[in-house]
Amino acid sequence: MATMPSTRTGTDAELLSTVDAESTVREVNGVRLHVVAAGDEDDPLVVLLHGFPEFWYGWRHQLEPLVDAGYRVLVPDQRGYNLSEKPGALRAYRTSECSRDIAALIETEGRDSARVVGHDWGGMVAWDLALRHPSAVDRLAIVNAPHPTVYRQHLLADPEQLRRSWYAAAIQLPWLPELACRTADFRLLERALRETAAPGTFTDAELDRYRRAWARPDALTGMLDWYRAAARAPSPPPRERVDAPTTIVWGEDDAALTPSLAVDSDQRCRRSRLELLSGTSHWVQHERPTRLTELLLEAFENGT
Repeated sequence: MATMPSTRTGTDAELLSTVDAESTVREVNGVRLHVVAAGDEDDPLVVLLHGFPEFWYGWRHQLEPLVDAGYRVLVPDQRGYNLSEKPGALRAYRTSECSRDIAALIETEGRDSARVVGHDWGGMVAWDLALRHPSAVDRLAIVNAPHPTVYRQHLLADPEQLRRSWYAAAIQLPWLPELACRTADFRLLERALRETAAPGTFTDAELDRYRRAWARPDALTGMLDWYRAAARAPSPPPRERVDAPTTIVWGEDDAALTPSLAVDSDQRCRRSRLELLSGTSHWVQHERPTRLTELLLEAFENGT
C-alpha cells in the first residue's frame, strides 16, 4: 500500500476538510486503485462504491458520519475513474473484473469481509461481489442499482425500462460518446447530473471538481467502457440469490431506472429490507444524505 504524494491534485482526499482521511494507492487484481481511507484501522470495515459519472467524492456526505459511528471506511475510485488506473482493453471493465478489484481491496486491509455499499454502477459491482465472492460481503447495501438478472429481465419485458435505457445503447458507438461528453467543458455530463437531480443538488464548485476528474487522461473512455463491456462482454454471476443481509434504498423518481426494479431485486435476497424514498431521484446520497446514512447504520448494526 502506498500513500499519494502531498501535492494537491484537486480530486484527492484533500477535498475533505472535516474528516481525517488520506489518499492511498492499492495494487489490486493487477490494477492500481486510488482509495480514500478514513477511520481507525481496527474498526469494522465499510467499502463505498461510486457509479457513473462520479468518483470517490460522491460519498463525501456519508464518509464522516460513518467514521464517527466507529467504522473504517474505504472509498475507491473504481478502475477507469479519476486517479485510478485506466486499462486500455474493453474487457478489463467487465463487472466480474471490477468486483474482483473490491474483493482484493478488502484483503489489503487484512480482512476477510466488509460491509459493502454501492450506488449505480457501484451497486452493480456490489451485487456481483455478493454473488461471485459471497464470503467477502458481511452486509450489502444497494442504492438505485438493480440486481443483474432482474435488470436483464426488465430490459426484455418492460418497454418503459427499455426506453429509459436508450443512452446505454448510444454509448456503444466508438469515440463519438467521448467527443460528446468532452464538448463545451463536459456540458453533457453536467446535465446528466443536474437535470436528473433535484434543483440545487450539485453546486458549481462540486461540478468543477467532477470536471477535473473527467478531464484526466483516458478517464472518459474508461468510464464509458463500463457500459461497452456490459453489452459486448457480459459476465453474469454464477448464482442469483444473495445470502448476505441486504438493504436496498431506492429513490422513486429515478429518471433511468423504474421502481419495479427495486421490488423485484428485493425478491432475489434471502434476508432483506427495501426502503423506497418518494420525491427522491437517482442521486439518493446527495439529496437524502442524512436518511441514507441512518439506513446504512441500521443495516450495519442490525443486519437489516
